[in-house]
Amino acid sequence: MSDVNRYHKQTGAEKGGWVKRKLIPLLILFLVIAITVCLFLYRDELAQLGNYGYLSAFLISLITNATIILPFPGIVIILLLGATFNPVLVGLAGGIGGAIGEMTCYMLGYSGRGVVENRRFYDKAAQWLKKWGVLTVFVFALTPLPFDVLGIAAGLLRFPLWKFFVACWCGKTLVYIGMALAGAWGWEAFVSGMLFTSPVAVGILAALGTLALLVLALVIENWTWKRGR
Repeated sequence: MSDVNRYHKQTGAEKGGWVKRKLIPLLILFLVIAITVCLFLYRDELAQLGNYGYLSAFLISLITNATIILPFPGIVIILLLGATFNPVLVGLAGGIGGAIGEMTCYMLGYSGRGVVENRRFYDKAAQWLKKWGVLTVFVFALTPLPFDVLGIAAGLLRFPLWKFFVACWCGKTLVYIGMALAGAWGWEAFVSGMLFTSPVAVGILAALGTLALLVLALVIENWTWKRGR
């Protein structure tokens, strides 16, 4: 009987692991592609939302950085919002949301409940944090390095919260402003060079572009994670 129970527990754990590793990322991927297509197809209507566009940038950044998944879908949406609204304001709103979202990992570390799978990379991040302080936080926020690991380390080390937040906000803001500007300039170049204006064609190109960006983001994330091992 114990063997049967153990088998069922193991099977359940494997199913849960599959959902976490495969199903959730796929659902996020399809969701981001759907949002991307809508943003492209209804760009003019979206522009009429005014300040709600900046609120969207704030909330999307907060959610994608607070959930310990991948922040890249949020970055893609920031890029698209930058094509519709003021890219600098989009970046500022996204930076604040991202910095607040990253507080979740800091608080996990501070409470002692943070779990780090890549222990070797965690040790490196902790060493860099002790040596370079806010510069380490800024660089991690500015690059694809696993910021969640650094956030847990900062909490465990009782790194000053205000320094952590300010450095994180500066890094995230620069990234989001850059992505929003790229979205604004890229959209103008895309529209001026288009040979057709079919909404279906634009939607397909938007979906393909988003898929390419997400694949590139996953490759970068995987490479930086392996480099830390």
